[in-house]
Amino acid sequence: MNIDTYKQEAARLRPRLLLIARRYTGSDEEGEDIVQDCLLKIWMMREDLSIPLDALAVTITRNLCIDHLRQQHLTSLPENQITGISDIKDCDEERIERMMNIVHTLPDMQQTVLRLRHIEGREMAEIAQLTGSTETAVRKALSRARLAVKKQYSRRKNDD
Repeated sequence: MNIDTYKQEAARLRPRLLLIARRYTGSDEEGEDIVQDCLLKIWMMREDLSIPLDALAVTITRNLCIDHLRQQHLTSLPENQITGISDIKDCDEERIERMMNIVHTLPDMQQTVLRLRHIEGREMAEIAQLTGSTETAVRKALSRARLAVKKQYSRRKNDD
Protein backbone atom coordinates (compact mmCIF):
# COMPACT_ATOMS: atom_id res chain seq x y z
CA MET A 1 0.00 0.00 0.00
CA ASN A 2 1.39 3.39 -0.91
CA ILE A 3 1.29 6.56 1.21
CA ASP A 4 -1.65 8.16 -0.58
CA THR A 5 -3.76 5.03 -0.21
CA TYR A 6 -2.86 4.87 3.46
CA LYS A 7 -3.90 8.49 3.98
CA GLN A 8 -7.24 7.87 2.26
CA GLU A 9 -7.92 4.74 4.31
CA ALA A 10 -6.89 6.45 7.56
CA ALA A 11 -9.19 9.40 6.86
CA ARG A 12 -12.04 7.03 6.02
CA LEU A 13 -11.55 4.79 9.06
CA ARG A 14 -10.74 7.44 11.65
CA PRO A 15 -14.36 8.44 12.57
CA ARG A 16 -15.42 4.81 13.01
CA LEU A 17 -12.35 3.97 15.09
CA LEU A 18 -12.89 7.06 17.26
CA LEU A 19 -16.45 5.98 17.93
CA ILE A 20 -15.31 2.51 18.98
CA ALA A 21 -12.50 3.84 21.17
CA ARG A 22 -14.78 6.38 22.85
CA ARG A 23 -17.31 3.68 23.64
CA TYR A 24 -14.68 1.59 25.37
CA THR A 25 -12.86 4.35 27.22
CA GLY A 26 -15.65 6.88 27.80
CA SER A 27 -13.20 9.66 27.03
CA ASP A 28 -12.53 11.69 23.89
CA GLU A 29 -8.86 12.23 24.73
CA GLU A 30 -8.12 8.58 25.49
CA GLY A 31 -10.07 7.56 22.38
CA GLU A 32 -7.95 9.90 20.26
CA ASP A 33 -4.75 8.45 21.71
CA ILE A 34 -5.88 4.90 21.04
CA VAL A 35 -6.90 5.64 17.45
CA GLN A 36 -3.57 7.38 16.91
CA ASP A 37 -1.76 4.26 18.19
CA CYS A 38 -3.89 2.08 15.91
CA LEU A 39 -3.11 4.18 12.85
CA LEU A 40 0.56 4.13 13.77
CA LYS A 41 0.51 0.32 13.95
CA ILE A 42 -1.18 0.18 10.56
CA TRP A 43 1.37 2.63 9.17
CA MET A 44 4.19 0.36 10.33
CA MET A 45 2.54 -2.62 8.58
CA ARG A 46 1.39 -0.73 5.46
CA GLU A 47 3.78 -2.44 3.06
CA ASP A 48 2.27 -5.85 3.84
CA LEU A 49 -1.38 -4.73 3.82
CA SER A 50 -4.03 -4.42 1.18
CA ILE A 51 -7.36 -2.65 1.17
CA PRO A 52 -9.85 -2.84 2.89
CA LEU A 53 -8.35 -2.34 6.34
CA ASP A 54 -11.63 -2.14 8.26
CA ALA A 55 -11.46 -5.48 10.09
CA LEU A 56 -7.80 -5.08 11.01
CA ALA A 57 -8.23 -1.50 12.19
CA VAL A 58 -11.28 -2.33 14.30
CA THR A 59 -9.52 -5.31 15.87
CA ILE A 60 -6.39 -3.30 16.66
CA THR A 61 -8.48 -0.49 18.14
CA ARG A 62 -10.51 -2.88 20.27
CA ASN A 63 -7.39 -4.63 21.55
CA LEU A 64 -5.70 -1.33 22.36
CA CYS A 65 -8.82 -0.23 24.26
CA ILE A 66 -8.87 -3.45 26.26
CA ASP A 67 -5.16 -3.07 27.05
CA HIS A 68 -5.79 0.51 28.12
CA LEU A 69 -8.66 -0.50 30.39
CA ARG A 70 -6.61 -3.29 31.94
CA GLN A 71 -3.75 -0.89 32.60
CA GLN A 72 -6.16 1.63 34.09
CA HIS A 73 -7.62 -1.06 36.34
CA LEU A 74 -4.18 -2.10 37.58
CA THR A 75 -3.10 1.45 38.33
CA SER A 76 -6.30 2.13 40.25
CA LEU A 77 -5.63 -0.72 42.69
CA PRO A 78 -3.59 -0.10 45.82
CA GLU A 79 0.01 -1.31 45.54
CA ASN A 80 -0.47 -4.21 47.95
CA GLN A 81 -3.34 -5.56 45.83
CA ILE A 82 -1.26 -5.42 42.65
CA THR A 83 1.48 -7.54 44.19
CA GLY A 84 -1.12 -9.50 46.09
CA ILE A 85 1.41 -10.92 48.52
CA SER A 86 0.52 -9.02 51.70
CA ASP A 87 -3.25 -9.62 51.64
CA ILE A 88 -3.36 -13.19 50.40
CA LYS A 89 -4.96 -15.68 52.74
CA ASP A 90 -3.24 -18.96 53.58
CA CYS A 91 -5.50 -20.76 51.12
CA ASP A 92 -4.51 -18.43 48.29
CA GLU A 93 -0.84 -18.75 49.18
CA GLU A 94 -1.17 -22.51 48.88
CA ARG A 95 -2.81 -22.17 45.47
CA ILE A 96 -0.07 -19.87 44.23
CA GLU A 97 2.62 -22.18 45.58
CA ARG A 98 0.92 -25.18 43.94
CA MET A 99 0.67 -23.24 40.66
CA MET A 100 4.32 -22.19 40.74
CA ASN A 101 5.39 -25.77 41.48
CA ILE A 102 3.47 -26.88 38.40
CA VAL A 103 5.09 -24.14 36.30
CA HIS A 104 8.53 -25.38 37.42
CA THR A 105 7.73 -28.82 35.97
CA LEU A 106 6.99 -27.48 32.46
CA PRO A 107 9.51 -27.75 29.61
CA ASP A 108 11.89 -24.77 29.44
CA MET A 109 10.24 -23.05 26.45
CA GLN A 110 6.74 -23.29 27.93
CA GLN A 111 8.00 -22.13 31.30
CA THR A 112 9.79 -19.14 29.77
CA VAL A 113 6.84 -18.12 27.60
CA LEU A 114 4.38 -18.44 30.48
CA ARG A 115 6.54 -16.34 32.78
CA LEU A 116 7.22 -13.64 30.19
CA ARG A 117 3.56 -13.35 29.25
CA HIS A 118 1.77 -13.65 32.59
CA ILE A 119 4.30 -12.57 35.18
CA GLU A 120 6.18 -9.90 33.26
CA GLY A 121 3.24 -8.96 31.00
CA ARG A 122 5.20 -8.91 27.76
CA GLU A 123 3.64 -8.85 24.29
CA MET A 124 3.76 -11.86 21.95
CA ALA A 125 6.06 -10.14 19.46
CA GLU A 126 8.48 -9.21 22.23
CA ILE A 127 8.48 -12.76 23.60
CA ALA A 128 9.10 -14.13 20.12
CA GLN A 129 12.05 -11.81 19.71
CA LEU A 130 13.49 -12.69 23.13
CA THR A 131 13.14 -16.43 22.58
CA GLY A 132 14.28 -16.33 18.96
CA SER A 133 11.11 -17.94 17.62
CA THR A 134 8.02 -16.87 15.74
CA GLU A 135 4.86 -15.41 17.27
CA THR A 136 2.98 -18.52 16.15
CA ALA A 137 5.42 -20.75 18.00
CA VAL A 138 5.11 -18.55 21.08
CA ARG A 139 1.31 -18.69 20.97
CA LYS A 140 1.40 -22.47 20.60
CA ALA A 141 3.88 -22.89 23.46
CA LEU A 142 1.78 -20.59 25.66
CA SER A 143 -1.37 -22.51 24.82
CA ARG A 144 0.28 -25.82 25.62
CA ALA A 145 1.72 -24.44 28.86
CA ARG A 146 -1.66 -23.15 30.00
CA LEU A 147 -3.30 -26.46 29.17
CA ALA A 148 -0.61 -28.43 31.02
CA VAL A 149 -0.91 -26.19 34.09
CA LYS A 150 -4.69 -26.52 34.05
CA LYS A 151 -4.55 -30.32 33.80
CA GLN A 152 -1.91 -30.74 36.49
CA TYR A 153 -3.62 -28.26 38.80
CA SER A 154 -6.95 -30.09 38.48
CA ARG A 155 -5.25 -33.46 38.95
CA ARG A 156 -3.38 -32.32 42.08
CA LYS A 157 -6.50 -30.64 43.44
CA ASN A 158 -8.46 -33.89 43.06
CA ASP A 159 -5.64 -35.87 44.70
CA ASP A 160 -5.80 -33.65 47.80
